[in-house]
Amino acid sequence: VLALNGKIREVGDKILASNGKEADFASALQACEEAGGTIATPMNEEENKATLSIVKQYNRYAYLGIKEGQTSGQFKYINGTPLNYTKWHQYEPNGKGTEKCVEIYTDGSWNDKKCNTHRLTICEF
Repeated sequence: VLALNGKIREVGDKILASNGKEADFASALQACEEAGGTIATPMNEEENKATLSIVKQYNRYAYLGIKEGQTSGQFKYINGTPLNYTKWHQYEPNGKGTEKCVEIYTDGSWNDKKCNTHRLTICEF
């Protein structure tokens, strides 16, 4: 279970929290779901900034609740709905089907990334 030692942000009707641990995408998602939430999924600039504030606090990139769909270069929320907000870093996404997950950099921009890399776990509730 995810222990929340003080690393919590409220944004809109969401609460974002991190335990400061790094994990691959599947493990991060599982930890968030076991805690009753899901992996952080910014749907607007405000939510992206709140996620970024936790990323900056730990100075580590984190996974987002976004994955590449069946079509190469087409990313969706993990619930399968199309993205309505993106903040791709310049020249991203560039994995062309090999990088199925998405991470947020310490400047708030996004990059497509292989899902087996260990990144900071940030959950939303």
